[in-house]
Amino acid sequence: MSNPIPPKKQNRTRFLLFLFCSAVVLLAAGIVASLKWGQAQISWHTLYEALTYQGQDKAHLYIQTLRLPRALTACIVGIHLALAGLLTQLVTKNPLASPHIFGINAGASLAVVFGLIAVAEHTITDSILFAFVGAAAGAVLIWSLAGGGGQKQPVRLALAGITIHFLLSSLTEGLIIFNQQSTDSMIFWLVGSVSHAGWLEVRTLLPFFAAGLLVIGFMIPSFRLLLIDDELAAGLGQRVAVVRTVGIVLVIVLAGSAVAICGPIGFICLIVPHIARALVGSNLPVLVPLTGLLGGAMLVYADWISRYIAFPFESPVGIVTSAIGAPFFIYLARRQGGAKR
Repeated sequence: MSNPIPPKKQNRTRFLLFLFCSAVVLLAAGIVASLKWGQAQISWHTLYEALTYQGQDKAHLYIQTLRLPRALTACIVGIHLALAGLLTQLVTKNPLASPHIFGINAGASLAVVFGLIAVAEHTITDSILFAFVGAAAGAVLIWSLAGGGGQKQPVRLALAGITIHFLLSSLTEGLIIFNQQSTDSMIFWLVGSVSHAGWLEVRTLLPFFAAGLLVIGFMIPSFRLLLIDDELAAGLGQRVAVVRTVGIVLVIVLAGSAVAICGPIGFICLIVPHIARALVGSNLPVLVPLTGLLGGAMLVYADWISRYIAFPFESPVGIVTSAIGAPFFIYLARRQGGAKR
């Protein structure tokens, strides 16, 4: 005779099921809103015909070639950034950590802009490769300035990361100033935008998206080691350094590919992992997928909102994410500083 499931466990399971269903519905509703509303008025019937490829007039092509790949790109990039932020916090054991604050996104941006200026025949794949190199250089620079190790004082490490972020950002802006031919488009990209995304960007992101999710899913049991003290994990015979290295490589791949396509969109990496952790705790098998869903939803909604800031003109999505994220970061920094004192 099987043992009955405790009521607390049943309630927990129901809550998690409701939470994941809500996150999926929230993401799906955001994608539908992104497809339905914007500069051009689209009816529900036209939207249905466009998504089922039953029409080929201007309205259908507008949805199929512009709005649909834009919404999918926002979803994929949001998942990339949110998971990169979660992994950064796990690897550094720092709740204030994120690729944006730690200069990884700024390093990728600097490398991409340099590649655009230096290489005449520049492709999206070239941008992603340059972004990987820049993101890796930014990570190494921050890690070396912190003296290695993952358990540094959170505020001190975050301030060092912000300093490097502004340094690399100023170098990027300097390169843009010296290259006047495409200043406007580069500045728009530098704030963070998915307005230019098409099917080429979606196809370019998909291999990194699929590989990243596959490796993260495979590594979740190992990433649990990062939740405990390094000395304790090493005493249990676990290879913490290898796990941490894999985590850093995943951050570089996820954040670098996102920045190469859409620019250094700020604060998604920081906000979403904290929201997900507040809902489900540090249970990684649950935390990781919820973080991805919420990251995709947040960037899809931020992109949709950005269309109305200067309507009917486009605005960078980074404006919306920074407006939400900056106060949130100040709150976290003050809370962590108060906890240390």
